[in-house]
Amino acid sequence: MIASSELILNNRGAVYHLDLRPEEIAHTIITVGDPGRVPIVSQHFDRIEYKRSHREFVTHTGYIGRKRLTVISSGIGTDNIDIVLTELDALVNVDLTRREPTASHTTLYIFRLGTCGGLQPDVPTDAMVVSTHGLGLDNLMHYYQTTYTSEETQIVQAFIAHSQLNHTALTPYLVSADAQLLNLFTSEKNELTPYHGITASCPGFYGPQGRQVRLKLAFPDLVDRLSSFRFQSHRITNFEMETSALYGLGKLLGHQCLSISTIVANRAAHTFSKQPQLAIEQMIKRFLEIWSSLPD
Repeated sequence: MIASSELILNNRGAVYHLDLRPEEIAHTIITVGDPGRVPIVSQHFDRIEYKRSHREFVTHTGYIGRKRLTVISSGIGTDNIDIVLTELDALVNVDLTRREPTASHTTLYIFRLGTCGGLQPDVPTDAMVVSTHGLGLDNLMHYYQTTYTSEETQIVQAFIAHSQLNHTALTPYLVSADAQLLNLFTSEKNELTPYHGITASCPGFYGPQGRQVRLKLAFPDLVDRLSSFRFQSHRITNFEMETSALYGLGKLLGHQCLSISTIVANRAAHTFSKQPQLAIEQMIKRFLEIWSSLPD
């Protein structure tokens, strides 16, 4: 039995942070960072069944045609993804009354639609990028027992050798996107964007992404270390603050995850989007068009 101190439920039997009950989510989940982006996604729904809000976690569940979808705001950072993924998984894979794992496993399709900073000059501002891998510059996955594929290990070892970012405070890890979803959204038939590559996830926006305001940086050349990395056909196209945790936890929990980002700032080209909201809305609309057109 899972103790009440380990998986907390509120007085309506909903998981503590998300304030959601099992019937209030679909098996296709869209995560966005900004709570204000949830209605921008759900405005494309034909109808909305549920709306819930608690702290930074805003959730809308509804339908596009026959497809049921949930959009939820995660807030910022891999620590919030730890909350969102764990509680979403509990809603479908834990009997909340008996406080025991269910006899059968339910797989969620989880898509991140977010914003990011670009790291390659040929991937322009306002472009969409599909993350082939999440490179964790945070520490979240070190708290879980996990194993990595041979390819993941080779890429991260090559990155560490290249970047020299490996000491007691920082041990990078790398997790692949779900192969089925990656192939689906990069195939000729359903290509979402021509740009795809490794996405680095950082535990902060300023120093951890190489931005200097007043404090001196431990890694002042971080952007160069990331953008110059090459291993076989792999390179780091962008960075943000959630993908590594989404891929890492999603893989451990048995869910299929894909991260899609709009570049609002290109750190290599020193440019910022002139119409970021329009670019984000185009990403949302294009994703929903592809997903809703797929057979059930």
